[in-house]
Amino acid sequence: MPFWSRREEKGGGPAGLEEGLARTRQGIFARIGQIFRRGGLSEEDWEELEALLIEADVGVQTTMELVQALRRRVREEGIREPERLRQALAGELRAILGTARSSSRPPEPGVPYVILVVGVNGVGKTTTIAKLAYRYRREGRSVLLAAADTFRAAAIEQLQVWGERAGVPVLAHQPGADPGAVAFDALSAALARGIEVVIVDTAGRLHTKHNLMQELEKVRRVIQRKIPSAPHQVLLVIDATTGQNGLAQARLFTSAVQVTDLALAKLDGTARGGIVFAIVRELGLPVTYVGTGEKLEDLADFDADRFVQALLS
Repeated sequence: MPFWSRREEKGGGPAGLEEGLARTRQGIFARIGQIFRRGGLSEEDWEELEALLIEADVGVQTTMELVQALRRRVREEGIREPERLRQALAGELRAILGTARSSSRPPEPGVPYVILVVGVNGVGKTTTIAKLAYRYRREGRSVLLAAADTFRAAAIEQLQVWGERAGVPVLAHQPGADPGAVAFDALSAALARGIEVVIVDTAGRLHTKHNLMQELEKVRRVIQRKIPSAPHQVLLVIDATTGQNGLAQARLFTSAVQVTDLALAKLDGTARGGIVFAIVRELGLPVTYVGTGEKLEDLADFDADRFVQALLS
């Protein structure tokens, strides 16, 4: 399988996803498990389940559809045993995640794999970029980071520090420079040096600011002028602790720059985590990576089966 779509357990290790979900599992989803352990579900139990799913950031519409599907399954199959109830819920949750499809694509021969990374300030975008670069470098790939976040004075220095930690070079201009020019120069350098992966950082766009979203669209156009098939992946980083605001961000960024994949950062810092289901159901975007800690190794591949199992275990 090509390196850009390989699903190996590097970054976060085999237990990375489960460990990262510890807080989520011990929070609201633990209370959901308590409902099932009662055996059989009364009308009050269904109402409590619905309220807990909404509290877990699954979203109102997604919750309504999920509970309706689960009710129908329980009724048709005559399910009353706690373990079978848990398995039924797990099946419905997996069904939601199974609807997501990435529109990322491989590069043609002779050009680097270009990843455009977007997201608002403070979501963990820079650290996610570093973790991803570190993963590719560990796999033996040559990587170049492009510091196209020229809007915030400290952003370039921050990326350079993380690039040094990850062992990958960073191409940067002066603060305030044209982000499109940074991206263009990075791609030119990658083509000249035969670099395999280019990860382009961008400013933490305030998704309510139309002019900044337009600038992000410009960066994408510049990339496409240099390499028509690029960016091959547009990775939106969302803070798992932001709840439904993350869904709003996903909608707007997808509209502006055609997001292909999601990275859910700070999953280890939330007792909720249900936002995954809301985003997948409403936008059809797959969660590809999850941040499970602060170290360079703490980036786990998202696996729907393992994710649901970890939530409900």
